[in-house]
Formats: sequence, structure tokens, C-alpha cells
Amino acid sequence: MFQTPNWQCVHTLHGHSSSVTSVVITPDGQTIVSGSSDSTIKLWNLNTGEEIHTLSGHSQGVTSITLSPDGQTLASYSKDKTIKLWNLRNRQQIYTISGHSEEITSVVISPDGKTLASADYTTIKVWNVSNGEEIRTLKWQVKVYYGFYLAFSRDGQILVTSSGDDYVSLSAVAFNLTTGEEIWAKNWQDGMDSVYSMGVSPDGESLATFHISNSTIKLWNIYTGTEISNVAENSTAYNCLVFSPDGKIIATGGCECESEDDSSEPGTIELWNLDTKEKICTLLGHSSEVYSVTFNPDGKTLVSGSDDSTVKIWQRDL
Repeated sequence: MFQTPNWQCVHTLHGHSSSVTSVVITPDGQTIVSGSSDSTIKLWNLNTGEEIHTLSGHSQGVTSITLSPDGQTLASYSKDKTIKLWNLRNRQQIYTISGHSEEITSVVISPDGKTLASADYTTIKVWNVSNGEEIRTLKWQVKVYYGFYLAFSRDGQILVTSSGDDYVSLSAVAFNLTTGEEIWAKNWQDGMDSVYSMGVSPDGESLATFHISNSTIKLWNIYTGTEISNVAENSTAYNCLVFSPDGKIIATGGCECESEDDSSEPGTIELWNLDTKEKICTLLGHSSEVYSVTFNPDGKTLVSGSDDSTVKIWQRDL
């Protein structure tokens, strides 16, 4: 069992037959939910690592999952171009959204749990969570090559999107969801400066973005788009980014990526101190690329999902 100062892996969960693309933890801190390229979603007991239940319904791999703030509703999206909403209490599917014509790249639920936003390579759609009806469509100006990320401000009034292609390497736009109007926009013309991951701070005031060109994590004011600071440099973990519940740490996941085949490289998780801008530690143990990381609400447990088909539970030494 790999151990590093302050953090250690306490459980490795086996059950998925393909890459674990996304992991979330319920607000009560008791249950892990994981989505996989094997087209299933699994529920696990966080304390024991025991598998509780499997949700099936997508016809292709599950790309990612997201929870409503109360932890009762799970949204999943898949390469089958659908979004499914699930009731985690009875573990039943609520409904399916099939409004995208291209592969969905991101889904996020607003902090009040009433609105869901989804994106494909050209379009952002906003939905009513209670009935699955479309509220509005926002158009992206270019076809995206590198990916598409979404994040809500804490008050749910602002939706931030980011993406990159070969020509406009990064575009980030903040929309007012009440009016659908653009609030601020960023365009970087550095050919490799695409954002590979992004996350919103617990207080909803700051947006963190990982920039691939210089392996840097930057912090922005989510309401104005003003750059606040460079949080970290020379990070190697770029697939996913999450704040700790107290907003003092950023965890990133990825791989060492010394070869063109990322799947052959060991997975890495890095923890960064936002005050000192120093790396706290690197967690090693996954045999392949890390796709998702998330903190337990108490901030003492971290869960990761990897291309090696496993979920790992990490705990901080007291």
C-alpha cells in the first residue's frame, strides 16, 4: 500500500471493467458514486469500500456524473449523446434527455439543484431539472477540439464555459443565465494554452483553470474574469481539478505523461496549498491515468477514479 506524508491509500475498489471516468461523494459523506466507460454507474460504501449497487441504462460509456447539492439526484452523461437523471434514494432512473446531436462533453447542476447545464462541441443547453424541459440554448462560436467544461457560480446566476481548438486555443465565456447574455470572455492565442480542467471554489467567488501550455493552475474572479493569481506551476496532473471543502487546497489528477501513450504512465494526484502556492504532496498508486478526484465533505478523505478501472480512497493522517 503506497503511503506518502499526510495521506495514504486505504481502499482500492475493483468492480468496473473499464476506465473510471468520474467519481463523486454524496453530501453525507457515506457513499461514493463512480461512472465508467463500461456504461455503468456504481455506488460504494465510502467507509468499507463495499459495492452497494449498480445503475445501468446508458448504451455506451459513461463520460461523467454530477450530483445535486442535496445528494438525491444524480445526472450522468454518456457517449450515447444522452443525459440521464437518477433518484439515488430508490436507485431508479427518473428520465432521459436526448436533446444533443453531438457527443456531450460536460454536465453540471446548479447550486440550488433546479437547473442543469450541458455542453457538446458546439452548443450549451440549459434544462429544468424537475421535468427535463429545455430552458434555453447558448451557441459556441467554434467547433471544439480539446474539450468543453462548465461551472456555475455559487448563486447559480453565472455559467462559465471553456474550450479549445487548433485556432482559438482557449475561449472562456461567462453567461448570465437569467438573460443568456455574455458577461465576460477570454481568448488566448497561444497554440497550446487550452484549459484541460476547471473548478469553482467553495465560496463560489473564484474559478481555477489548468493551462496545458505551461502546466499552470490559474485563479480567476468568476464574476469579472479578472486573473487573481498563478496557484501552481509545473503540475503534471491536468485531467481534473477540485477544491477542498475549506477552499485551502486544490487537488489535481492526471499522469506523468512522459510518453505519447498516457495509458502507459502511472497516475498521479497532486495537492496544492492555495496560500503558499506550494505542492503539498503527490499521491501515487494508480497504474494508469487519473480521470477524476473529489473530496469528502470533511476534507479528510479523497477519492480518485482512473483509467486502470479502479477507484481509490485516500485518507489524511490525523
